[in-house]
Amino acid sequence: MPKMIKSEQLLFLGLVICSLLLSGCENQPAGASAPPHNPMEVGVVTVTPQRVLLTTELSGRTSPYLIAEVRPQVNGIVQKRLFTEGAVVKEGEILYKIDPASYQAAYDSTKAALARAEASLVPARLKEERFRELVKNNAVSQQESDDASAALKEAEAEVLVAKAAVETARINLAYTRVLAPISGRIGRSLFTTGALVTANQAAPLATIQQLDPIYVDLTQSNSDLLRLKRQLASGALQGKAAGQAKVRLLLEDGIGYDLPGALKFSDVTVNPSTGSVTLRTVFPNPQEVLLPGMYVRAILEEGVMEQALLVPQRGVSRNPAGDAMVMLVGADEKVEPRVIQVARTLGDNWLVSGGLAPGDRVILEELQKIRPAMLVKAVPFGGPAAGSDPAAAK
Repeated sequence: MPKMIKSEQLLFLGLVICSLLLSGCENQPAGASAPPHNPMEVGVVTVTPQRVLLTTELSGRTSPYLIAEVRPQVNGIVQKRLFTEGAVVKEGEILYKIDPASYQAAYDSTKAALARAEASLVPARLKEERFRELVKNNAVSQQESDDASAALKEAEAEVLVAKAAVETARINLAYTRVLAPISGRIGRSLFTTGALVTANQAAPLATIQQLDPIYVDLTQSNSDLLRLKRQLASGALQGKAAGQAKVRLLLEDGIGYDLPGALKFSDVTVNPSTGSVTLRTVFPNPQEVLLPGMYVRAILEEGVMEQALLVPQRGVSRNPAGDAMVMLVGADEKVEPRVIQVARTLGDNWLVSGGLAPGDRVILEELQKIRPAMLVKAVPFGGPAAGSDPAAAK
């Protein structure tokens, strides 16, 4: 009897529990446990061709536009230095004076020798004229006439030699004044007053550098240069002539240089140790902000791509093989993965070289939730979320 009562109690308890569960299910909102029927909204960007200016950043160093080492061309003692170290000098300005005493004496001596030769020329010419007339009347022999003619030519040659000696002495005397070969800023003087200098010495007296304009020599890998040439040859990139390609500079502190420069030429030899070529650019430098030997970074305009396809970097991922890929919304509104080829980054975008066509819709949002072949609803990336209050969004 007690066992029967216990069994009835257990049965009653079970019925109560079942009724509670059933009532709980009836109280749930309709469709709460049913899967949603509306497709997931994903933010997309439509690929459209656009005009893009392609640039590349290269490193390089500055070098003088002109540089000249001031050297003596005669031997002697430096009498005076006539410039201030670090100052700007003009072409032809006297920089040093070398003791001219011996060269002045040599010049005077050659002038005297010239005068003697010219004096000897006069009787030789008169004698040759007389003998030329006398030989016609057989007053003198033909041999004597020939000797007079030879003496005249010898006297004329002596005059020419004396004139050359005078010119040489004049040049050497002029070289005692050491002139600036170019205009520019002169550095420190390596020789002082009283120093002995020679015409064949290895060390220069000073160095002059023209800094306005100034060269910036950049290095670019040969592979990048070949790629650029192929793009220009195929017409995919509209380039400029060497003298028209613009270049901008970033200084060592990261601040941009105010004045733009221009690309002049690229070297014709590849450095075998680095596989790079040198690009020479020229920049105006009126304030001499750029000094020789400075390290700079240059932003070089490669050309314009008229039909460039850009995709935001946030929409590009890598598959296990390392290839770049994107998720697209296909024509049937289903997710479609696609492998693409990317050439380079432009800001926060990838420049696409293959795999995409104008009009493709690239998914940028909800990438972690979607799967291939999943039905989705494409909405413009960055627009208000579905179901949001437009007034609240303003």
